Amino acid sequence: MKKRGLWLWSKRLLGWLMALVLLAALAIWLVLRGSLARLDGEVKVAGLHGEVRVARDAMGVPLISGGDRNDVAYATGFVHAQERFFQMDLLRRSGAGELAELFGERAVPLDQQHRLHRFRARAALSLQMMSPAERRFIDRYVAGINDGLNALAARPFEYLLINQKPRPWSAADSLLVVWAMYFDLQGMQETRELARGWLRDNSDAAQTAFLLPESSEWDTTLDALAPPAALAIPPNAPAWWGKHHAGAPVRTASANGTAADGGLRMASAGESWADSARATASVDASDAVGSNNWAVAGSRTSDGAAIVSDDMHLNLSLPNIWYRLALQFPDRGGTRRMVGVTLPGAPPLIIAGSNGHVAWGFTNSYSDLTDMVALGADAAHPGQVRTTAGWEKPTSHEETILVKGAPARKLVVRESSLGPLREVGASTYAVHWVAHLPQAINLRLGRMEVADTLTEALAVAASAGIPAQNFVAGDDHGDIGWTIAGALPQRVQTGIALSFPLDGAAPATTWSGLLPAADYPKLVNPANGQLSTANSRQLMGAGAQIIGDGGFDVGARHRQIHDNLLALGPKTDVKGVYGVTLDDRALFIAPWRARAIKALDAASRKGHPQREEFLRLLETGWTGRASVDSTGYRLARGFMWAVHDVLFEGADGELARLDAKASMTLVSSRWTVPVARLLDEQPAGWLPEDYASWQAVELAAIDRVIADLTRDGKPLAAATWGARNTSVIAHPISSAMPELLRWLGSPPDQLPGDANMPRVSGPKFGQSERMTVAPGKEEQGLFNMPGGQSGHPLSPYFLKGHAEWVAGRPLPLLPGAVVNTLRLVKQGE
Repeated sequence: MKKRGLWLWSKRLLGWLMALVLLAALAIWLVLRGSLARLDGEVKVAGLHGEVRVARDAMGVPLISGGDRNDVAYATGFVHAQERFFQMDLLRRSGAGELAELFGERAVPLDQQHRLHRFRARAALSLQMMSPAERRFIDRYVAGINDGLNALAARPFEYLLINQKPRPWSAADSLLVVWAMYFDLQGMQETRELARGWLRDNSDAAQTAFLLPESSEWDTTLDALAPPAALAIPPNAPAWWGKHHAGAPVRTASANGTAADGGLRMASAGESWADSARATASVDASDAVGSNNWAVAGSRTSDGAAIVSDDMHLNLSLPNIWYRLALQFPDRGGTRRMVGVTLPGAPPLIIAGSNGHVAWGFTNSYSDLTDMVALGADAAHPGQVRTTAGWEKPTSHEETILVKGAPARKLVVRESSLGPLREVGASTYAVHWVAHLPQAINLRLGRMEVADTLTEALAVAASAGIPAQNFVAGDDHGDIGWTIAGALPQRVQTGIALSFPLDGAAPATTWSGLLPAADYPKLVNPANGQLSTANSRQLMGAGAQIIGDGGFDVGARHRQIHDNLLALGPKTDVKGVYGVTLDDRALFIAPWRARAIKALDAASRKGHPQREEFLRLLETGWTGRASVDSTGYRLARGFMWAVHDVLFEGADGELARLDAKASMTLVSSRWTVPVARLLDEQPAGWLPEDYASWQAVELAAIDRVIADLTRDGKPLAAATWGARNTSVIAHPISSAMPELLRWLGSPPDQLPGDANMPRVSGPKFGQSERMTVAPGKEEQGLFNMPGGQSGHPLSPYFLKGHAEWVAGRPLPLLPGAVVNTLRLVKQGE
């Protein structure tokens, strides 16, 4: 009886414990659900002029409609905060250098880098420059954000997991979100200039010019001018060429990257908001290249309207960086309907989309927007630095970095008339960046809402305060055009060669102020009826010197887009234009495959069964595409990157001493151009001293690929492109809590496509949206993106649309049938 009683009590105790666990799990689940966005019902709001409706479709995409534009801005803020507040918080903190307050010590280095620029202080100046109407507009958005956040039944789930409380939103925060994009799109130009300076200082003029070509045979520029003839190969290589470096990073095989696949390199486009949260740079630079956009004129479309297509390439995370929506509000006695993508937290404007008369899209321009100006010092001028204007005393600003779980850090920022000062070794540089000017951010992109013609749209673009972008647009009359949108510097001296550190002792070498909008280069209605950009050089003639070279892509991707558009023929439609974005043909890698095959002659394969297998797979595993089943593509691409490592390993090691993010791929994305010439022409003066022949160089690269891809014991035949190009798209919280990855990430999809082709995709980088639309015919528009509308894993909209993005299946651009309706009504009604 005693034993039975004990057993019964044990059974009851176990039952009680299980009940407590279930109750705790239920409580946690209910709290987490409390931070889900409200989708239906009515919310009373102070300050509204009238009712605003948020009508969501089955994808969670809202149509926000109201009788007043400021009311619609308020509702946009409400929706953004409810769906994406943590994402917005990371963006503003990245722009301000305030991530350590959430993430502790590991975020301090990134905060220190970003705090150097003091963008929170600059935001106050930018706000002062706004008109009263602009300030009311942004203030209504801010009010919507804070009301939307406060209307949640529980704080966003991320703050529960990290035991933090969200901080209210301010108007300055919305500008800091834009400055976060300045970091993302232009933030590597400092390091690039320093790295190029190292190469210039350690090579003679002829070697530097050869290794850093200003154009390539791949370039297909908008002005249709042929690139200049290639320079002669100098008789000898620099002393650092082909050297091993003991400090070079150790590269190991993995599912998502190997030494042969390019190793772990800093994304040339900078750090996304998700990577900023991790305070790491985890994207392979061989994956990370800008964006695509193009337009086809009405003369070549079936109905006479222009067609615009845009796919912006960014680091991928959950939620996706963009938030889809449509807006509807009164305009000029009628109703204006807009559709496209917004950036949560930034001023509530359509970034890329269509307003019913004009459609537009962006790609990063890679203009030269930063000068690193070396400043002089002299004991005769204590506490002063010599700038291009003479001797001056820098001002000092003490910045306080709050650190979760640790004492605050103090950072003293010294600033000259040319910008903040950065110490690199024994040298002091002024970072002269257009982003430091208060007018680098404004709300003029909002004028796109009322642009009815291409001419009006081009004028708006040139005056917009955003990071400088290639702007491609088309209107419902069939006209198409290109210009640069965003802040460009007014240079005293022009020249693409200015993308090196400048001498502060030399007068008038750097830019002064911003270029007037009237002087921006532009192109309208070219004879072939098409325009396209893909981060490569835009112009070969007039205007090229104004833009400069801030890190242009090699041009192969753009060449493929340009030729694909021509192949659409004299008449095309939205579906045909959208199809260009999915082209994964391996035209750029094909010559590297041919070089590897040539190097693997009978003598080189004798006694090397793995080389035999490598050759067999190059020949039989080649599909001509970056397809997930192709071994030939992965091996050929790996061969190209392994050649890079053989030749540039020593230089990369030296550059890492200068700046941890510096590498030869950052120095020039066109490195393949001179290297291909050397392999094909085989000059003796450039043969690395450790190799008996150029074939030996190529075989060493092949052997590196073999060693990397078979290190885990798998056969070489298992090394498909899909096995390497497997998506790792997840919420940033999962990096701190990997046990939650199954709920906070997408499936590990094998992705076709790669960097140097229209269908750009990497494990953590790729097409953040695909949009194709004819203005005025938005019902025919096509769209998809890698994540859903919501940042909450319990939301049905967390991954909605992801499968379509993976497959490349387009969805309608406009929201569909209404599933949920939220009404925001004026308080007192």
